[in-house]
Amino acid sequence: MLFPDMMKALLTVFIVGILVGSVSIGAQTVPDIVTDQFFDGIKSQSDPGCEGRSFYTRASFIEAFNSFSQFGTADDTRREVAAFFAHVTHETGNLCYINEIAGPSFPNSQYCDPTNFPCNPDKNYYGRGPLQLTWNYNYIQAGQNIGFDGLNSPETVANDPVIAFKAAFWFWVNNVQQVLGQGFGATIRAINGVIECDGGNPPAVEARVGYYINYCSQLGVDPGPNLRC
Repeated sequence: MLFPDMMKALLTVFIVGILVGSVSIGAQTVPDIVTDQFFDGIKSQSDPGCEGRSFYTRASFIEAFNSFSQFGTADDTRREVAAFFAHVTHETGNLCYINEIAGPSFPNSQYCDPTNFPCNPDKNYYGRGPLQLTWNYNYIQAGQNIGFDGLNSPETVANDPVIAFKAAFWFWVNNVQQVLGQGFGATIRAINGVIECDGGNPPAVEARVGYYINYCSQLGVDPGPNLRC
C-alpha cells in the first residue's frame, strides 16, 4: 500500500511525464517526423516499376528542406507535414509520377501565360515534381529563388530530385502555407481549387482528404476542421 505522500509524488511524476512528452511531440522537427518508415510507406503503395520510386527519396526531401526552414512553422508541424504529403501523394500517385500524366501530349502542355512572364516557345511548363509545378510564371519564379533556369530548363524539376523538392517547398511556402490555419480545405483551394473545389471534382477532393486524415492519424495529430472546399 502506498502512503499518500508517495502517491502524490508518483502522480506528479506521471503528469510531468505526460506534459514533457506532449511538448516533445509538438516540438519535433520535420526530419524527426518524416522518418524513413513514413516516407517509404508512401512509396510502397505505388507500383514497383514507377519512375518515382528511385527518384523521390527521403534524403533528397531532407536536403531540400534544409533550404526552407520556414516549412513546418505555420501550424502544428505534424499537421503541416500531413497536409503537404497528402497533396504530394495525390499529385504523384504515391510518389510514382515525376511528370504530369500525358503532360507533353496535353493540348495545353505549354502552360504559357505571357501576361507577366515570358515563355520559351520550345519548352513546356506542364506539371513536374512532388506538387506538379505548373505554368511558366511558377517555373521562372521558383528557378530564381532556388537556382535553376525555370524559363529555359523547366525539365530540371524532373531531372534533379533535390530541385524537385525545393520547387515543391517554394510553391508551398509562397502559395499554401499561409492558409493552413483555415483548414485543409483551404490548401486544396490554393493548389487546385479552380478545378476541384465548389463541386468541380468531388472525388479528387475526397482523395486528398483521405490521405490527409490517414497521415494525421499516423503522426498523432488532430486533422482539425474545414477539411473540404
